[in-house]
Amino acid sequence: MSPQIATIIGLVILFVVATALPINMGAVAFALAFIIGGVWVGMDGKQVLAGFPGDLFLTLVGITYLFAIAQKNGTIDLLVHWAVRAVRGHIGAIPWVMFIVSALLTAFGALGPAAVAIIGPVALRFARQYRINPLLMGLLVIHGAQAGGFSPISVYGGITNNVVEKAGLQVSETAVFLSSLGFNLMLATLCFFAFGGLALLRREARSAPAAERAVVGDQSSHQAFAIEGHGALLSAGAGTLSTDPVALERVAFTRDRLVTLAGLLCLGVAALFYNLNVGLVSITVAVALALVAPNAQKGAVDGISWSTVLLISGVVTYVGVLEKAGAVDYIGHGVSGIGLPLLGALLVCYVGGIVSAFASSAAVLGATIPLAVPFLLHGHLSEAGMICALAVASTIVDVSPFSTNGALVVASAAEDERESLFRRFLIYSGLVVALGPLLAWLVFVVPGWM
Repeated sequence: MSPQIATIIGLVILFVVATALPINMGAVAFALAFIIGGVWVGMDGKQVLAGFPGDLFLTLVGITYLFAIAQKNGTIDLLVHWAVRAVRGHIGAIPWVMFIVSALLTAFGALGPAAVAIIGPVALRFARQYRINPLLMGLLVIHGAQAGGFSPISVYGGITNNVVEKAGLQVSETAVFLSSLGFNLMLATLCFFAFGGLALLRREARSAPAAERAVVGDQSSHQAFAIEGHGALLSAGAGTLSTDPVALERVAFTRDRLVTLAGLLCLGVAALFYNLNVGLVSITVAVALALVAPNAQKGAVDGISWSTVLLISGVVTYVGVLEKAGAVDYIGHGVSGIGLPLLGALLVCYVGGIVSAFASSAAVLGATIPLAVPFLLHGHLSEAGMICALAVASTIVDVSPFSTNGALVVASAAEDERESLFRRFLIYSGLVVALGPLLAWLVFVVPGWM
């Protein structure tokens, strides 16, 4: 059996075993990487572990550790309270606020994982506090990050435009950006209505009369909506917070919360403006907070999502064995050799989508665009349509819990929700991997061919 076929069969075994049995998929992946890598690919232990995602490991550990501290000292409650007041009680607007903020961050140059790492934990905490579907909230954060990801000054936009220029293709940077923005906005809208958005809007409508009774002070020029949370009734419009002392304590400024907010601000500045490693910065900030208030952070290490870290690390390590065996190139070159340009374009989109669900989207973009060049240079397909389709197909699958963005959202969920959320993300990402490349092909490639 060839190394390529052996590793592909191993991938199928991985999903079958981990789905049928209550075993951490990451542990199974490490075992298969060792066995298949050693027997069929000829890799020793060091070569297998060379595919270990050290950067992703540290990012997951650092972010979940930092936000565990922020949750323990009440900083997350404070941020949630501010968010409630900012949207004047319109809970249905919160997922869209998260979408827009994530999109703006990536559009202005932030890495997608950096934006998701900063926005995701706050969004998931808010979802839990106000009974918003965590799948809905997490998906809008990720789709928002993807929506802005192909602006001319963004990372993905820069990679795509550079590869396109080297290939001598004439494709507008704006066209690629708007294609990704529109596609992700469409999916975010579908997610909103499919996963509880209408219920949120109805909840707002029902809560309005109660809000009017709860408001304290002048009501003549403002409309307020009451939201139950933090142990008290909050008036998020013109009114004031309940005088319940417990509620006031939960949203008041303290020294620890002020220092934590400063640390989160430092993380944002370092990741967004200086492109520093998110994992290293987050764990440095977490350690600094622990030194400032060692008693307040006691037990925060238990908040690190170790099972998620094991799962993601194991699967990505196995994907490294898959790539080392040449399975990705084997499939890619087989697809590019197909004589039918339209079918070949569809299969290239699927190669980009499937591989990107487990590997770096940036790396996949650089690898799949050259596969489409033979079709484009012969004038069989629209250059702009093909590049837009590949850009969307290779990044839309970042909702996968095996990608950095999906893993960050799952790891940010409450401990009792993590396993359920992981499975729901897995189902959704499976649908996206199965249908996303096809839809991108239909929207961007087929019209140019006809």
